[in-house]
Amino acid sequence: MVSEKNEPVALVVNRLKSFAKSAQDFTNHILHNFESSRRRHPIQILKRLQREAFSDIMKLRDRQDKVERLLSYKSSNSSPFNETRTHVRGEVEVLGLLLMIDRINKDNRDAIHRTGTKTGTNSRFTFETTVLENDTLKAEFVSAGDSGQLGQLLLAKVVYAANISDWCSLTAVPLGAKCSDIGLTSRLVSVPPLLNQHIGSGINLVLKKANVIGSLAQFVSVMGSQLDSSRITHFLSTFGQVKYQLSWSTKVLLLALHRVPKFSSDASLGPIALPIGMFRWRKDPIEVLDGSFGSAALVVESDVDESMRVGGWVEMNNACERNLQWGISISDLPEDDFGWGVRMGGSSNWDHFEVETLSKIKFGRNFSVQPSIMYVIDGSTQFPALMMKSSWSF
Repeated sequence: MVSEKNEPVALVVNRLKSFAKSAQDFTNHILHNFESSRRRHPIQILKRLQREAFSDIMKLRDRQDKVERLLSYKSSNSSPFNETRTHVRGEVEVLGLLLMIDRINKDNRDAIHRTGTKTGTNSRFTFETTVLENDTLKAEFVSAGDSGQLGQLLLAKVVYAANISDWCSLTAVPLGAKCSDIGLTSRLVSVPPLLNQHIGSGINLVLKKANVIGSLAQFVSVMGSQLDSSRITHFLSTFGQVKYQLSWSTKVLLLALHRVPKFSSDASLGPIALPIGMFRWRKDPIEVLDGSFGSAALVVESDVDESMRVGGWVEMNNACERNLQWGISISDLPEDDFGWGVRMGGSSNWDHFEVETLSKIKFGRNFSVQPSIMYVIDGSTQFPALMMKSSWSF
């Protein structure tokens, strides 16, 4: 009886146990799925973020490439003067002359002119900048006056120097060229008059090989006619130089200048504008022009040390009766200390002779005074003179 009564209870307990187990299994399954979903959810988020970040990075890279191409195009078409500095140098010189003579006449004045001495106040401002890394562009403004008065500031010279390679360079001077601007000589106290010739506008080519340097220049200049001031004459000048380095301190230079008049006209468009056509608006006879000039010089110079130089030169030209001239000099002119120099020169027939001794005293880095004594013999005229030259640079 008792066992029969306990069977339904046991059946109910077993069903409860199976229900509880099923509920527990269901709950565990739900919790397991929830935990698995929680684990998978951050991974999915990271993968999604990675895809979005990669897409953004590719877009940024594409924009960066576009910006770089734009900047490279701008830089290739920009001015060659970008990221360069312009150096400005100024120099003011005052030169006074005290002649030990009782009066000044034409002979004395001509004798002073032949020495190349120009009194008065001269100022010079030079602007120099670098172009295309290796080239330089220089513009020079000058103002010259007499009696202590400064004149108007004018553009006097423009020089563009292009270094093509280690053995080749090119110099273009559109305005105000002198032979000394493209000369291969050092800064001697005495130089041939050939280097002081004004040759106008042109171009110069320099070639270097071992211990030999050669250059050839072609220039055009415009001058007024001596017979008729209203007529303009164009001159073509060819200037050649050969420099041979004998040793580390001694060099020999051969210079030659040939200038010929090409045509004369009543009007000029400037030194660079040249008529080359064969047609004329009227049949005028071709004018035979005279006034050609030829000169050749031999220069020997030697550097004793960093500041001391010894040099001599001989020049022959067809400009005047004194076709053979000579000069020698010795100088010791350091940049930041006391300096001195002696020069003498004249003509072959001794109708012109000059000798000068000079000293240079520095006051600071920018100001210097150069007193000198000069004695000049020119034909029947002879006189001593005291000169005082002061220079201020900045």
